Amino acid sequence: MEEPFTKSREMVFPRSILVGHEVLPRVVDMSISLGFSGPGLMITGENTYKSAGKDVEEFMSDGGYEMTVHLSGNATFECVDDAVNLGKETGSRFILAVGGGNKIDTAKLTAKKLGVHFISIPTSASHDGIASGRASLKSSTETKSVEAVSPMGILADTGVITDAPFRYLVSGCADVISNISALADWELSRKSNNEFFSTSAYQMSMMAAETIVENSKNIRPNDEECTWLVLKPIILSGVSMSVAGSSRPTSGSEHMFSHALDTLHPGKAMHGEQCGVGSIMMTYLHGKDWMRIRNALMDIGAPVDAAGLGLNPEDVIDALTYMHKIRKDRATIIGENGLSRAAAENLARATHVI
Repeated sequence: MEEPFTKSREMVFPRSILVGHEVLPRVVDMSISLGFSGPGLMITGENTYKSAGKDVEEFMSDGGYEMTVHLSGNATFECVDDAVNLGKETGSRFILAVGGGNKIDTAKLTAKKLGVHFISIPTSASHDGIASGRASLKSSTETKSVEAVSPMGILADTGVITDAPFRYLVSGCADVISNISALADWELSRKSNNEFFSTSAYQMSMMAAETIVENSKNIRPNDEECTWLVLKPIILSGVSMSVAGSSRPTSGSEHMFSHALDTLHPGKAMHGEQCGVGSIMMTYLHGKDWMRIRNALMDIGAPVDAAGLGLNPEDVIDALTYMHKIRKDRATIIGENGLSRAAAENLARATHVI
């Protein structure tokens, strides 16, 4: 006798997504359409306040909204606590996250703890977190990916993002390209561990990655149309996590490599850059076309080796031998016991990372 069907899963998506030229003034319309009322909290940074936050504050004020501006630092648990306390003091009923990945990740967990909704207003697109419900937060010893909340709205002004350093957009592209190895890990675990698998989330994540790879030669700086092209797969990649109910479609062994670098050799490169290099090596281990990933990363100007990440060969080997300790609950091509130092060196040399 077959077991009765008992599956259930909540999927939370952004209700409104607006991407394009000079859309920043429409933040008031989006806030109204999402039912935001009362005082709000803006989480931003010193530089991002100057590039977009000040304008957003003025638009909201003209629209009758009272905003408290909170200049936050990096995405740490302490920064989240500071924002939560300020939100409680001011009675904030919604949040606007104006900035890059750090500010948006801080806003995600702050919104969850306050029980309010938020709008993601990226000033750069350095990873797919602008649309996801996961937040990467730093502690004194490591970077942790935690469950937060998805943005209720996304307002991405292509002009603002184009004005940001091109390196940020390149990092976002590399992060999405690295979905290819994450999906290979997920498929492996599906076959070997009977892990839950969402075909829809898989296809969304792969479509996002393939869009970047296929257009890699057209991605260039100071081109707002290029930013428009890239933002859609970056957002799609983030939404795929909502469909899956986890970060599985976009995070596998390549992210473990990146988090290992954050732990052992922090501050050398950006998250997406590290994931891109990690994806080259992990795709090689899967026996798939790692050169295609490497070539796409080179096309967009992303790092493909240790030197490009500001690392020496030993740093890469350190991370490769440590990475299996990052997420022991997640099955990947690395396995439970990880790589020996000799195997790690052979892998890095075979893929020209060192």
